[in-house]
Amino acid sequence: MSDRYDVIVLGVGGMGAATTAHLADRGADVLGLERYDVPHDYGSSHGHTRIFRLAYYEHPAYVPLLQRADTLWQNLEADHDRQLLYRTGSIDAGPAGSDLVEGSQRSCEEYDLKYERLSSGELTDRYPGYRLPEDYEAIYQPDGGFVRPEESIVAHVDRAHRAGATIRARERVVDWRSIDDGIRVETDYGAYEADKLVVTAGAWAAQFVDTLEDVAVPERQVLAWLQPSEPDHFDPENFPVWNLRVPDGRYYGFPVHGVPGFKFGRYHHREQTVDPNAFERDPTQADERLLREFAETYFPGGAGPTMGLQTCLFTNTPDDHFVLDTLPDHPEVVVGAGFSGHGFKFAPVIGEILAELTLEGETAHDIDRFAIDRF
Repeated sequence: MSDRYDVIVLGVGGMGAATTAHLADRGADVLGLERYDVPHDYGSSHGHTRIFRLAYYEHPAYVPLLQRADTLWQNLEADHDRQLLYRTGSIDAGPAGSDLVEGSQRSCEEYDLKYERLSSGELTDRYPGYRLPEDYEAIYQPDGGFVRPEESIVAHVDRAHRAGATIRARERVVDWRSIDDGIRVETDYGAYEADKLVVTAGAWAAQFVDTLEDVAVPERQVLAWLQPSEPDHFDPENFPVWNLRVPDGRYYGFPVHGVPGFKFGRYHHREQTVDPNAFERDPTQADERLLREFAETYFPGGAGPTMGLQTCLFTNTPDDHFVLDTLPDHPEVVVGAGFSGHGFKFAPVIGEILAELTLEGETAHDIDRFAIDRF
């Protein structure tokens, strides 16, 4: 096995697996390095389901990337033996006039996406699992749904393998440095050299890129799965994925799929900034109470006995937008980081973007708002 490659990808989670596949498909000799298993549940790319939505209140500029991601998800699924993307429709809801409702509608109108604006009563009549206050409204967009994160990583890694990539799991990167003709990466097993480096290390990204210190900040997140008392109301056919603005924050959730229970969480759960190498991985009763109180208020038919609790990691930027860029002082290093709890749905197009930046030095996608120097 050669110890010299065209590109080394540091981190083979959702973004790194996609990047490795796109690089290998373009003919690059790629090495992917992952400190844990592929896939694993220590970072940000697990939990059985992840929301996919085209209506995007965060900013309409995300919609073209989502449309490209939609195409790439379908292409990946067509090349895989198991389903990856499930269409349930998506709901963005909150008090009438809230940023989530108005921003979602604005993104739909700017990019001519199909949508409906529903009152709380209309929403419950159509989807009885939702029991929102009378003065709430919702934007329904029919193309939304969820992707399976672990299976998606498997699909991207399978594609990368078929294209000739080498991926080494359970090998921890210790450090990297620039050398005269590229970069050198040291691991707890040995050392490798390459022309280019892509850092997709998730919550660990700032440990490898000094520029990301105070920019890509890890945060502890907790998800709950509760048994519905009305199981039919929480089936994928009857329960679109959702984002919901309520007085104490923004929550998100899914129908029952893959494991027992109605899954949901609170964005920025308890606002706990953490060291990804040393934090409270086991969910607590305090975590459970916070989530259960929400479910009992807004989804009472889904607030039965606890089926499961799980932690994961957000990696937040100050403005909650991504970092997709080449390092100004190291043109041989490309970074994808700071996905701020809403990145996984973009994984295949992020992989495409990072591969283009690495091999061509530019991308056709509009990524100006994701430049690292904005901080």
